[in-house]
Amino acid sequence: MKLNVRWTVGDVAEEGFEALRLSLWGADRLFSREAEFHVCVNTIPLEEARSPTGDVPERVQWHWMERRLPSVLEPFLDSSMSEGTAWKFIPLLLDSAMRELAIDNDLILWELPPAIRTWMEEPERTLVAADVVPAHGQFAKQCGAEPRNSGIRGTPACFDYEGSIRSILAENPVTLRSELDEQGLQIAALSRETPPYVVSVRDVSICSPFPPHSPDLGRCGAHFVGLNTRNLPWEFQGRPARDVRLEHWRTHRPELYRLVGLRMPGELEPAE
Repeated sequence: MKLNVRWTVGDVAEEGFEALRLSLWGADRLFSREAEFHVCVNTIPLEEARSPTGDVPERVQWHWMERRLPSVLEPFLDSSMSEGTAWKFIPLLLDSAMRELAIDNDLILWELPPAIRTWMEEPERTLVAADVVPAHGQFAKQCGAEPRNSGIRGTPACFDYEGSIRSILAENPVTLRSELDEQGLQIAALSRETPPYVVSVRDVSICSPFPPHSPDLGRCGAHFVGLNTRNLPWEFQGRPARDVRLEHWRTHRPELYRLVGLRMPGELEPAE
C-alpha cells in the first residue's frame, strides 16, 4: 500500500530549513520509491521555504497551504492561531485513502525505528513518538500518563481523523492556544480507539542541550526541539539560550550529514 510522507514548515529559523533538508534526505534512504514526499509550507511564500532548504530528493512535492481550517477546528481556535497552533492540521490528511506519516521538519531519521517498521507492516493502528515529559496542554487528561510527542504521527488508510478530533473536542471543548494544546489534541485523537505504536526516545531522541532533553542523538534519529525558533528569551547557565541551542546543533551537524549520506556544505569531492 502506498504511503504519503509529510512535513510541515513555516517561517522558521535558518537552521530549521537545514534540518528539513537533512530530514528529507534521511527519509529518502529509508522509504521505498513508492512513498510520496510532501512539504506543506505555511505563512511564507513557497520559494522562501524552498530556497533556504536547498537541494532535496526529486520526489519531494512542495505545497503552499492557505489558512483554511478544517471545519471541526474552527470553533476552537483564536483568530491569531497563537504560536502557530493548528498548521499541522491543514489539511488533516493529504489523502484519507492512503497511509500517512507526518514528520516534523526538525526531526531527522537515518535508520528506520522498529516502531515505524512495525507500523508499516501492520498499518491498522496509529503511530506517535515518545517524549521525556508529558506536554499535552489542555488535553492532558485525554492523553494518559505516558509522555507522547507529535513529531512523528502515523495514520492508517481510511482513518477517521476528523471524527476522532470531533469526539475529543466534544468531551473537552476548549480553545487551542499553544503548541502544547495542538500536540495534546493530536495525541488524544490518535490514541482514542486503540493504543498507538510508539517510537521510543532511545530510537529518536528528544535532542537539545536543555534538561530534561537529551544532548545526544538517538539510535535511529533525533528531534531537535527548539531549533526552529529564532529567539529563546531566557538564559541557560549564564548564556543566551539561543546561543547554546545553536552551539549544540553545530556540534552535531557533521555527523548528521554523514548519517544521511550528504557532504557538508563547502566540503570538496573526495580525490580519486
